[in-house]
Amino acid sequence: MTNPLLNQLLFAVFPYVALFTFFLGTIMRYRKAPFTYSSLSSQFLENQQHFWGLVSFHYGIIVILLGHLCGMLVPSHVLAWNARPLRLYILEISALVFGLLTVIGLFGIIERRLTNSKARIVTSRMDWVLLVLLVFQSVTGIGIAIFYPWGTSWYAASMAPYLLSIFKFQPDITFLATLPLLAKLHIVNAWLLVLVTTFTRLVHILVAPVPYLWRKPEVVRWYGKPGDAPAPMRNIPVPAGRARGMGA
Repeated sequence: MTNPLLNQLLFAVFPYVALFTFFLGTIMRYRKAPFTYSSLSSQFLENQQHFWGLVSFHYGIIVILLGHLCGMLVPSHVLAWNARPLRLYILEISALVFGLLTVIGLFGIIERRLTNSKARIVTSRMDWVLLVLLVFQSVTGIGIAIFYPWGTSWYAASMAPYLLSIFKFQPDITFLATLPLLAKLHIVNAWLLVLVTTFTRLVHILVAPVPYLWRKPEVVRWYGKPGDAPAPMRNIPVPAGRARGMGA
């Protein structure tokens, strides 16, 4: 990406296209189809593969996103932390571990949706597009960590000023001039993910039920013999704490 015009389009114009589409599209979607603000979980269709894939992915991606956010908001603190080699190694290795955890979870999700007929039926084309973009984003991130070490430092020194310039409506792509091609692909794909999220189930992160992270497991009791159709629930008292079911 050495073409100045192409760089301007990808890093100074496309981010605003993605952000404008995201904010306008998510607002319109919430007003017209609020039910779609859901992960549309297929847990009830199959839960064993679902559990291992989703848990790995969620914990991996949450830590990675928080790390990126810290690097953008407090870059000076990140650089100060990395001034000590031991702390730099700890941060770099931790980022790589959670990146690998994210990829493992993603491949688990993909494998489940390919091999489980019930999960495959409820997987839309946009779900597949989203999964491919997430895999590409995760793999390029891991590639950067392996082939271009100390990424946490150059992220704070180069990416943070660039992102802040975008949000200040004064885009300055000079900060990206020295970044390798792999890092630039990672950035472009990130903006593409912002754009595509508008039309996928990933939009549920805007209304994420955070208490799910520490809630107790929901107990479901089946009254009947295996294979029996569920009987209509008549005059069955519901405990006060169970009045609002928490779907998965």
